[in-house]
Amino acid sequence: MHIPDGFLSIPVWGTMDAVALPSIAYLARRAQREFDHHKIPLMGVMGAFVFAAQLINFPVGSGTSAHLVGGALLAFTLGPAAASIVMTAILATQALVFQDGGLLALGANLFNMAIAGVVAGYLPFMLLRGRRAGVFLGGMISVLVSALLALGELLQSGVRMPRAVLEVSIGLFFLSAVIEGVITLAVMQALERIEPGFVRRPEGMRGAGALTFIAASLALAGVGTFIASGQPDGIQKLTLQAGISPHAGTLLTKSLAGLMGLLLVYVLCLGVSRVLAAGRPLIAPRAN
Repeated sequence: MHIPDGFLSIPVWGTMDAVALPSIAYLARRAQREFDHHKIPLMGVMGAFVFAAQLINFPVGSGTSAHLVGGALLAFTLGPAAASIVMTAILATQALVFQDGGLLALGANLFNMAIAGVVAGYLPFMLLRGRRAGVFLGGMISVLVSALLALGELLQSGVRMPRAVLEVSIGLFFLSAVIEGVITLAVMQALERIEPGFVRRPEGMRGAGALTFIAASLALAGVGTFIASGQPDGIQKLTLQAGISPHAGTLLTKSLAGLMGLLLVYVLCLGVSRVLAAGRPLIAPRAN
């Protein structure tokens, strides 16, 4: 779902930077106002889990794969403002450390996935009051909005795409969005079984849930890369057809990089959560 460097024109990536950066700053202030101290560990755990899940590609069509994006899942568990900040940390780590996405395309990727995708995914969840249909639609719409925005930005930048390629790509985006909805619903149901009502509970995720998701993240980052599909995702497939090939690497290298990235994202999200918490002091209980 990431747009690589070298595809967006200067006006497009410059405009997206100008929109994304102040938007992220606003969301950071809003997240700080709404922040719950009890969710400090949850930001690190969920950030690490989504980062690890994004490493695992699964086939969705001939020569094309997809992976969990996780914007809606973060919004459901952390709230939309905090979810945008965690997704920003994930995308920035991928771009600056692992060259996944690229620096010049970072503003566009932030807007598509950390802002528009998160907000679009949260709306059905909020309107349907957390029901299963809202969870599924939230995951689905989040990816569809992010993908269509990326496609529009590429077209606006002059990337040539034959009509047949566009039609197939949109179909694959829709299929990926449906899979995202199914996975998001499955993860949310698993969370509710492990930690009943944890999203609505001020204490956030307790020991059992945190340990489960840490173990799942380590498994995805360390072992999942060996079984993940090697086919490019929808956006990467489009860029391949435009003449730029992705960098290749060995499975062992990818596995080690995944584990390093997992630790980095966890520490970064945990640090961000503490910064947000520092601006919202605990309210001492009243004496009787």
